[in-house]
Amino acid sequence: MKALLLGDVVGRSGRNALADHLPQLIKDLQPDFVLANGENAAGGFGITHKTAQALFACGVDVITLGNHAFDQPEALSLVAKEPMVLRPANYPPGAGVPGQGTRLHQGADGRRVLVVTVMGRIYMDALDDPFAAVEKELEACGLAVEADMIIIEIHGEASSEKGAMGHFCDGRASVVFGTHTHIPTADARILEGGTAFMTDLGMCGDYGGVIGMDKEEPVRRFTTRLRGSRFTPADGEGTLSGLYVETDDKTGLAISCSPVRVGGCLSPCIPKAIS
Repeated sequence: MKALLLGDVVGRSGRNALADHLPQLIKDLQPDFVLANGENAAGGFGITHKTAQALFACGVDVITLGNHAFDQPEALSLVAKEPMVLRPANYPPGAGVPGQGTRLHQGADGRRVLVVTVMGRIYMDALDDPFAAVEKELEACGLAVEADMIIIEIHGEASSEKGAMGHFCDGRASVVFGTHTHIPTADARILEGGTAFMTDLGMCGDYGGVIGMDKEEPVRRFTTRLRGSRFTPADGEGTLSGLYVETDDKTGLAISCSPVRVGGCLSPCIPKAIS
């Protein structure tokens, strides 16, 4: 199977990057499944019904969220009604949080993709143990048994925590990747057990700012310690960033993985399908 996994979509620039480049990538790579993190899609903070539909219209199958999942009030109803939009799975049970953090997605050809998204705990909001949440899902849905592909996302700040998740899932998931920092890491690889891994996919947005935000206000706060205004998304040409993975049809494990970068100010990186 083939999967195209896209980092945090930040504001209008990020949405435009998907609209401009994702249809052609889908045409060239023919992925069976496309995922994007949409937690910054609406004005840089959160997601709305309208912005979710914009991502789906570009070819995204499932949208994941993170620490900004509920910044927009209407996100509560969105995740409750739309099974293709996932909030982190490690919210405390019984807390009344709507929606789900997992999705067993069945494609048009009948093959099944399990998506599990969790939020890390280092320098992040305190949720339940992400490793325990992932373990529960892996025990319930085996790779190459109940699912043809298993995708694990950890939305977190610390590269160590995300790296540990990769090794924790190695041989049991097709791919593990991190999101949240908005900076693509240069470590896309296949781990010993056959799981593809990348510490952070980066973002789909304007890299001319500061992690997708207009640079003026972040620079002001760092240099003066004073708040001048709220953060607003940078509005230059966006780069689409992510990871492309191909898996073995029998085992569900990765046989190739390549970073993806198209458009904007970063050096391009466009993978080629091997099958």
